[in-house]
Amino acid sequence: MTTHDIAVIPGDGIGLEVTPAALEVARAAGRRHGFELRLTEFDWSCERYLREGSMMPADGLERLRGFDAVFLGAVGFPGVPDHVSLWGLLIPIRRAFRQYVNLRPVRLFDGIEAPVRATDIDLVVVRENTEGEYSEIGGRMNRGFPDEMAVQEAVFTRTGVTRVLDYAFGLAGRRRGYLTSATKSNGIVHTLPFWDELVQERAAEHPGVRWDQEHIDALCAKLVLEPGRFDVIVGSNLFGDILSDLAAAVTGSIGIAPSANLNPEREYPSMFEPVHGSAPDIAGQGVANPIGAIWSAAMMLDHLGHGEAAEQIVAAIATVLAKGDVRTRDLGGTAGTDEFTQAVLALLV
Repeated sequence: MTTHDIAVIPGDGIGLEVTPAALEVARAAGRRHGFELRLTEFDWSCERYLREGSMMPADGLERLRGFDAVFLGAVGFPGVPDHVSLWGLLIPIRRAFRQYVNLRPVRLFDGIEAPVRATDIDLVVVRENTEGEYSEIGGRMNRGFPDEMAVQEAVFTRTGVTRVLDYAFGLAGRRRGYLTSATKSNGIVHTLPFWDELVQERAAEHPGVRWDQEHIDALCAKLVLEPGRFDVIVGSNLFGDILSDLAAAVTGSIGIAPSANLNPEREYPSMFEPVHGSAPDIAGQGVANPIGAIWSAAMMLDHLGHGEAAEQIVAAIATVLAKGDVRTRDLGGTAGTDEFTQAVLALLV
């Protein structure tokens, strides 16, 4: 039997609740399809930061390096500034392991009423995940004085942009053959004209894919007004982050949305996590929607070579939602985390 070593970081808030739910589903799929997940849990979190002064130990990245994948629940909790929690855990993992593709599928499931006029939404946001607007270059000067200033530099490299574009064009070619590039080159004078040039350059290498580009403000509006139009959307670190949260909300709840931080070359472990945050307002109540985490676990199985198991998990989610008798609170129902998880598990035995 094939065994995969998975590093598990439940993290903060509802991450502690949805992570075991997702991995219970993943292990059940493994039993059905003849593979095993060997889990090693790490208590790296805001609670650890408050206790020990860091989100993870100094050798944390080395500890993760030998795993087949990393599964993360959520990061962030009151009392620890968000930039501290993210830059102390999530972002270092993404960058050290060259997880330059952030993949976020978006789907309107049968049985969920979208908050917009749409019946058919099935798209993927491909977000550049290691550079762009989320760079470390910059700083604060003249703190406390009237001329205090903050400088943040965006970094777009030919290598970084090209590799994520090639991934996005390749994905579009395997889907419906249509790619949309998010830009704002009419207002951001250096980095995004450079992005646009590289999109056009890489498009020439993918003649089977139809493509266009949209300014980010117009694209946000069109995602609300006509979300069914889109297939693959590729954007910079910041634009991809915003678009994927917006697209998830358009399909009913951000609690549904999964994501994968991929190192496509598989030189390093990839990391899988739901898009939602730690939701401290509902943490510990057992009411969190586990779909985003369960779907993320399915994406992890697909990455590990178990595509059929991944498809069955997503199909089970779809079946439960279509029946409509088990819904979490964010979807208008009364079911808790465990009740929804058990409904999915019942379809995998």
